[in-house]
Amino acid sequence: MRKSRKEQQFQPKLDFENKYTCAGYKNICGCDEAGRGPLAGPVVCASCIMPLDDIVEGVDDSKKLSEKKRKLLFEEIKNKAIAYNIVFIDEKTIDEINILNATKKGMQQAINGLSIKPDFALIDAVKGLDLVCECEPIIKGDALSYSIGCASILAKVARDEFMQQLDIKYPDYGFAVHKGYGTKKHMEKLFDIGPCDAHRRTFLKFLENK
Repeated sequence: MRKSRKEQQFQPKLDFENKYTCAGYKNICGCDEAGRGPLAGPVVCASCIMPLDDIVEGVDDSKKLSEKKRKLLFEEIKNKAIAYNIVFIDEKTIDEINILNATKKGMQQAINGLSIKPDFALIDAVKGLDLVCECEPIIKGDALSYSIGCASILAKVARDEFMQQLDIKYPDYGFAVHKGYGTKKHMEKLFDIGPCDAHRRTFLKFLENK
């Protein structure tokens, strides 16, 4: 299939990967999350070790890609990955330990649970993780690192698919459309019929005075 001009011009962002490869690290993983902000559903953390000599073209911060493009890249990333891991931390855990600690827990499990132990982890922003390897947190890492970009796509697509399934169980809220974020229609439903079991109670303080 003929590649578009944009695909022909695609340059993977490998500065961080090259930095640590040159420093002697072999298996470098990227790690990112999806779903820290929504009012419902899990936070999903993903990690992956990608071959740097067989690049998945088009990888970028998942938020910059269309849903169709993310799904295509999701399958290609899984197929090419040396190892990948996707972890779901549910809303009850989020309520118990707060969203930051839930994200840290998910990232730790995603990285430490890889079938191949990473030598180094590139992480989107989050600090203070207890890992099996050294790491560097990178602000806006999903836009600056190819490996983190791959992980961001894995996390985003996995969470979106989860929320689409949740929509079947709780059809009144529109989870398949807004994925749990606080859109106008979602808020209207919360005030109208109240939350369901999938909602994060600590994110719904605004309902206390209802």
